[in-house]
Amino acid sequence: MNTMMEIFVKLCGKLAPIMCIILYMAPIPTIYLVWKEKKVGDLPLVPYTSMICNTFVWVSYGLMREEPRVWIANGTGLVFGILYFIVFIYNSPAQSQTLPGTVNQHIQGASCLILLCLGIAKFLGPAMVGNLGIFLCVVMFASPLAALKVVLQTKSAKAIPLPFTIASVLNCLFWSISGLFDMNDYAIYAPNLLGLSFSLIQVLLKLVYRSERELRSDTSETRSLTLHEVHLK
Repeated sequence: MNTMMEIFVKLCGKLAPIMCIILYMAPIPTIYLVWKEKKVGDLPLVPYTSMICNTFVWVSYGLMREEPRVWIANGTGLVFGILYFIVFIYNSPAQSQTLPGTVNQHIQGASCLILLCLGIAKFLGPAMVGNLGIFLCVVMFASPLAALKVVLQTKSAKAIPLPFTIASVLNCLFWSISGLFDMNDYAIYAPNLLGLSFSLIQVLLKLVYRSERELRSDTSETRSLTLHEVHLK
């Protein structure tokens, strides 16, 4: 690699864990609202359960590979995930259709996956832990695409949060470049290249199917501007 490319790769390596931590902090406003209102409404518990499972696996992988960028970023995410989970279940009913299932089932499911990860780490080594992490990443990255049918039917991308999606694009881009050209680790670049593709699809959908609120806002602004121009004339 030439000097400029080396500088760019090193920069991506430094930015990747920072962007990762920023994404792990994204649920803070939602969790603060849950804590403030003392209820979870129709919010699901699944994102926080999966966040704990996913980050635990990647902390394990990062430690086994002796890669501090991986285990520090995901260790921070694990702490956030546990805090989110505690606040959520403290203000949640024991059972709800929107969780889905029960709180105990979420705890049992997360515990089983953590034990599975520990067993794989002990008997099969870091490569298989990485494969488990890839599987979890694919599930997490692909889950927002479940809204694809609704977006296409309603021709509104209101359900796609653009700032978070752009942050996901940057996060996956940084990890993909770092994983390819610095770490040379398929367990890092493979899921992030896939996640980058998913995130870019969501950005494209957001651009093609702008939310109805945005369209109404643009229409109102255009009308106001037209009336203002008529008044001036």
